[in-house]
Formats: sequence, structure tokens, C-alpha cells
Amino acid sequence: MTVTEAAAATGVDDCASGTAVRPRPDGQDNYTIGEVVALTGLSAHTLRWYERIGLMSRVDRSHNGQRRYDNDDLRWLEFVGRLRLTGMPVADMVRYAELLREGDHTFAARQELLVRHREDVRRHIADLQATLAVLDFKIELYGGAAR
Repeated sequence: MTVTEAAAATGVDDCASGTAVRPRPDGQDNYTIGEVVALTGLSAHTLRWYERIGLMSRVDRSHNGQRRYDNDDLRWLEFVGRLRLTGMPVADMVRYAELLREGDHTFAARQELLVRHREDVRRHIADLQATLAVLDFKIELYGGAAR
């Protein structure tokens, strides 16, 4: 099954690196908000906020109204976490989620959003590498002065 076929079958972009961890088998993958907090390190407040702003497409509810997450939700949260690490603005993450929910005809728009962000990430990495070179120089300078 290709990534596109897997995404179509699950209704979720295969967001992670392709090595998504599935702690429970599909069909038995009902997680409470507390379990998702423990698995992701996100707070319950953050999970509810993601839902409220549209970053989470849908969260199922149990018969008594408690949120129930599944493996697709965990994969999505892993992807969102990676986007957060790159510094992607929340508005862009929400836009990506909206495009994903709109369907396959938004592939080009999703790609464009990610390509644009990748260029921002590359610029940031170059800035960090330049800063690291300055730090390395200073550390070596001070190390030589101590001798």
C-alpha cells in the first residue's frame, strides 16, 4: 500500500516519518485524554485547544461524552509536534489541517505550504549553523587562553 493509499484508507495524511508507533491495534485503539497526555507529553488543555482551533479534525466521544482518540489521532499529533519543532506558525498548521480535510484536490496547496515552510526551516538551520560556528570559535579561543 502506498502512502497515498494508506492516507485514503485511514482518512489521515500519513503524517509521521512512516514509522508511526501504534501502541494498540487498530480497532482497539481507544485512548482517553489522559492516555494521550501520557503518550504525547501534551497537556489536556493543549489537546482541547487543538480541537477548538481546528487543528484536530475530529475527536470521537464515548457514550458519556469523554474524548476518545485513536492511532490516526496519535500520528497526527506526532506530525503536529514535528511542525511545532520547526517553528511553523499555528495558523499555517491549521490551514494545512483544513486543506487535508478538504480532500485530495488540495495536494498542490498542501505541497506549496510545506515547500514554503521548508525554505524557512533551511534558512533557520543556516542561521543556527553560523551561530554554532561563532560559539565553537569562542570556546576554542577561551580554551587556548586558559593554557
